[in-house]
Amino acid sequence: MNRPLASIPLHNTKRPRLAITLGDPAGIGSEVMLKALADPSVVQTCDLLVVGSRSLLEKTYHHLLKNGVKAPLADPTELNVLDVGLDEQTETKIVLGTENSDAGAASFAYLETAIAHALAGTVQGIVTAPISKAAWKAAGYDYPGQTELLAERANSERFGMLFVARSPHTGWTLRTLLATTHIPLAEVPSRLSPALMTQKLELLVECLAHDFGISNPRIAIAGLNPHSGEQGKLGTEEQSWLIPWLEQMRDRLPQIQLHGPLPPDTMWVHPGQAWYGAAPASSAPSESNLKFPPSNAADAYLALYHDQGLIPVKLMAFDRAVNTSIGLPFVRTSPDHGTAFDIAGKGIADSTSMKAAIQLAVELCDRQQAKLLASQTSQSGRLAISCITLNSQVDKSTS
Repeated sequence: MNRPLASIPLHNTKRPRLAITLGDPAGIGSEVMLKALADPSVVQTCDLLVVGSRSLLEKTYHHLLKNGVKAPLADPTELNVLDVGLDEQTETKIVLGTENSDAGAASFAYLETAIAHALAGTVQGIVTAPISKAAWKAAGYDYPGQTELLAERANSERFGMLFVARSPHTGWTLRTLLATTHIPLAEVPSRLSPALMTQKLELLVECLAHDFGISNPRIAIAGLNPHSGEQGKLGTEEQSWLIPWLEQMRDRLPQIQLHGPLPPDTMWVHPGQAWYGAAPASSAPSESNLKFPPSNAADAYLALYHDQGLIPVKLMAFDRAVNTSIGLPFVRTSPDHGTAFDIAGKGIADSTSMKAAIQLAVELCDRQQAKLLASQTSQSGRLAISCITLNSQVDKSTS
């Protein structure tokens, strides 16, 4: 049974409050979460509420210990778990490594529970472990992914999938937004339009300013066709509407540097150079000694379809990229990998991306909290000045 919102233990209000879902209980979600939460540098920065089935989490924990997993694991009995109970018959059908409707229904229930708490304000953000879209569909939930369910429940019409990763080589941050997401490749040209691109670009500009403190960003925008159409010889979308749209956006957003439409292959050269840097082997990387300094790269990249953006992201940052839902009334992050049923329960799943997802959620929540406090302080200051002015006027009128 789900516990009511009011029954959750009180959190330390000085740290962000995050819900973390188990994802598909037959996948690697529980394993990467238990590994991530065994890291003191992760758990000391926030208050975490684990949302899932306690019995399945404990079963996975003991299974991993029995099979000699080498990495440290958090003990589920020491975690704050919001138990989303399942009936005994359903639980017996959920087996590590097996994709089915029962596991899909469970992961859907975990996410719905976490969303309810985020909307109620009991948590500031959600970190989601991976789910299986096929298992969701088999369970009767026909959503392209978790992002779309989050947006629907939050009544957010403007939302997007932003992928964020910090380079371990140079410290540079890669940010990639997708204009279209989980749709067939054949549908991409018809789904793209000036209206959609305007919505995604405005959302990206707002996110960079609000979440990352970048008010005058450089944004690179990909073309659709090879060589960005080669002046209409390899496709007409760039000439017919993408280039005119970009010119309008440059006039509309003069404070933003918009580059594009860039050939989709060479657009990723500067990000790749900024990611790896090529510093001399004898010294630590810094902006001054890198062959390819990060300053050559853009602050964000806008890709037109799923694989155009995510092939380069996964090549550079497969083990540490984070999927961030922007446009929601709360923070949501997720590791940028799938359920990996083929290695579930083997103890070899890498938790780096899950750690990065929790850390990014904390950073985003901290920034939002700081902006809120600054706004409240400013309002208090204005109110105090108004009161002083009013008192002064009263004193003069009565003297």
